[in-house]
Amino acid sequence: MKPNYAYFEGKIVPYSEAKVGVLTHSFNYGTGAFGGVRGYWNEEEEQLFIFRANDHYTRLLQSGQLLLMEFDLGPEDLTNITIDLLKKEDHHQDVYVRPLIYKSDELIGVKLHDLNADISIVSLPFSKYVSNDTNAHVTISSWRRVDDNMIPARGKIVGAYVNTALVKTDAVRAGFDEALVLNVDGHLSEGSAENLFMVKGGKLVTPAVTDNILEGITRRTIMELASVEIGIKVVERSIDRTEIYLAEEVFMTGTAAQVTAITKIDHRKIGNGEMGPIASKLRELYDSAVRGKLEKYRHWNTPVY
Repeated sequence: MKPNYAYFEGKIVPYSEAKVGVLTHSFNYGTGAFGGVRGYWNEEEEQLFIFRANDHYTRLLQSGQLLLMEFDLGPEDLTNITIDLLKKEDHHQDVYVRPLIYKSDELIGVKLHDLNADISIVSLPFSKYVSNDTNAHVTISSWRRVDDNMIPARGKIVGAYVNTALVKTDAVRAGFDEALVLNVDGHLSEGSAENLFMVKGGKLVTPAVTDNILEGITRRTIMELASVEIGIKVVERSIDRTEIYLAEEVFMTGTAAQVTAITKIDHRKIGNGEMGPIASKLRELYDSAVRGKLEKYRHWNTPVY
C-alpha cells in the first residue's frame, strides 16, 4: 500500500510527485537517516495519537548532526507537519510514519560536507512488524553489529541498514522469525531492528547504550513502565551470548515491533517456552500508553484531530 501524500521539498504533495533523481547522493552513498514514528487509533475517543513525536524527531535531528546536516525545522515543527500530513491522509487506524533526512545533491563524490539536505515524511496504515510477536523463534546471527567507530549505531543511518538486511534475510531464510546480533566484542547488541531485554534473577536487563545499540524510544518507554508500573529493577549492562539462553524471559522492543516476546533462541526454549508474565504485562501497559489510555503518560501522546 502506497501513501496518498508526502511532505517533500517543503510542502505536502501527492505521493507520485515526491521523487528524487538516480544521482541523489543519499541514494548512491547511504548518506541519510530516518525515523520510525507510530500513530495509534483510540476507538473510544475517535482520536489518532502520535506516540512520543518530540522524542522521535529529536533523535532524527541528532542523527542528522552525525551526518553534518542542519535544518531550520525543530522537533515541534516536524510534529506539526506530521499532524498536517496525517489529517490530509485522513487516517482512522493505526499508522506508521516514516520521516527521512537525506543529502539531496545529485553528484558523484563520497563526502558529507558542502552538501544540501532535505526532509521527506510519509505515512501509511500499519499493524504488526513481526507477525509471530507472542512466540518468536530467533537465532544468533553470524553477522556482527556495526561498531560506533565504523557507522554510529545510535543514529538511524540509511547505509547502516544493509547490516540489518543481511541479518534479517539470513534469519528468515533459515526459518527463524528474527535474529539477535553480537557486537564486535561478542556481547549481545540488539535484534535486526529491535532492542533487546531479558528477565533474569528478578531483574530486567538490557544491553548498555555503549554496546552499539540504537538508543530506542520504545526501549526507554518500556524501561520506565517496567520500573514505575511493575516495580522491577532495570539494569543496563553487557549480556553474554550464552547468558540469554538461560534467561527467564526474553523480548524485543521497537516502534515497529512494539513488544515482541521471544520463546526460543537457536532451538533452545526460553523459560517455559511461552510468553512470560513480565512481557505480557508490559505489552498490555504499552498498548494502553500508546493509545492515550494511561492518564499518567498522556504527555507522550500528540492528538491529530
